[in-house]
Amino acid sequence: MERVLLLNASYEPLCVVTTRRALTLLLKGRVEAACRDSLEMHGVSHTLRIPTVVRLRRYINVPQRGARWSRHAVFQRDNHTCVYCGIRTGGKQRGKVLSRGDFTIDHVLPISRGGKNTWTNTVCACATCNQRKGNRTPHEANMKLSWEPKTPRVTYLVASGEIPASWKVYLEV
Repeated sequence: MERVLLLNASYEPLCVVTTRRALTLLLKGRVEAACRDSLEMHGVSHTLRIPTVVRLRRYINVPQRGARWSRHAVFQRDNHTCVYCGIRTGGKQRGKVLSRGDFTIDHVLPISRGGKNTWTNTVCACATCNQRKGNRTPHEANMKLSWEPKTPRVTYLVASGEIPASWKVYLEV
């Protein structure tokens, strides 16, 4: 089933909804089209066009949401790329093509030394680099981080997979 991006009245992305939910909001007059691209929904006697991005007519106050930490979210933030050697999904290592399952979460400051499962302390790493680093900090292991781990903007996690072109303006991708 196709999905529709729902924006607040201020054009801030809120969430992704089903076409059925978007249609309900349109028919109730709660949202308006925010782009020209649309999806078609066929009924018995009519064909309805539903915009791929809709905007609420009235602003709703949403408390500041921080992105929740999870293994899956760290992999998504780092795009399944090893922070140490830069190898990605589909890359070859020791003659083997790596899949998403070949990546692990590495704690910059190891858990045994007080490191926590937080955005700034966890990174995506290939098994080889994670094993090489072991129970040390990157500095102690003489390994450099390719980028600094940060808390992602929530909009990174609103949508995953193939993002329609009409959404990219609002998601800052």
